[in-house]
Amino acid sequence: MKSNPSISFIGAGHLAWHLAPALDNVGFVVTEVYSRNRAHALALTERLYQAELKATLDFSTSKSTVFIIAASDDAIEEIAQEIILPDEAILVHTSGSQPLSILQFAATPNIGVFYPLQTFTKAKKVDFGTIPIFIESNATEAQQLLTSIAKTISKKVERIGSNERKALHVAAVFASNFTNHMLSLSQHILQQNSMSFDLLKPLIVETINKAIEIGPHNSQTGPAKRGDNNIISNHIEFLNEDEKLAELYQLISASIAATHTS
Repeated sequence: MKSNPSISFIGAGHLAWHLAPALDNVGFVVTEVYSRNRAHALALTERLYQAELKATLDFSTSKSTVFIIAASDDAIEEIAQEIILPDEAILVHTSGSQPLSILQFAATPNIGVFYPLQTFTKAKKVDFGTIPIFIESNATEAQQLLTSIAKTISKKVERIGSNERKALHVAAVFASNFTNHMLSLSQHILQQNSMSFDLLKPLIVETINKAIEIGPHNSQTGPAKRGDNNIISNHIEFLNEDEKLAELYQLISASIAATHTS
């Protein structure tokens, strides 16, 4: 197996937008990009040195060794069953929540997972050197190769199983997606009251930094932590025109209170 195998991407979304160039730049040439959205695939090929647009999932004559499915979770199983691969191909997905076994009916025995734990947006540049990458494979040689590839772009590479990765992904949803949603709701509250989200930025930065430095449990503050029910009732009354938001405030406050009184 070549020391620097070529790679093909199936999917051209936010992750592929960053991962494909990162691998291309360290010598793992990305030769092909396929996406159901042709415009997305074309845009990604333009970020790469010599990648070509792939029109179908027939990769039987491909020069690549590694085929990375960077598509939505719902699309992975169908892609794995439909893709046509060359001999000795390694097929991997990049999902945090889907098990390795979702690839079990692919046209290769060499399957794996290459999961970078980060939130990706096309417009926001990322530093892969700081992003943990988690590897899983059913084949020793494939696992070694995927680990080697990951270590060329990331300083933190670990091998974990599907169950561990699912726990990590659930935790990541709480830490990232849910946190971001809370920030979005706070922005909405300020906008409804003709104030700028910029007012919260120093608080947000300090909250995240403190959680990292001393741990989120130790850094928790606020009326729910203190058991200040008067303030909580006052806030819920303030939100009473938005029943769902008031209910969410009450639910989270109850969770905080229970966590810090147990």
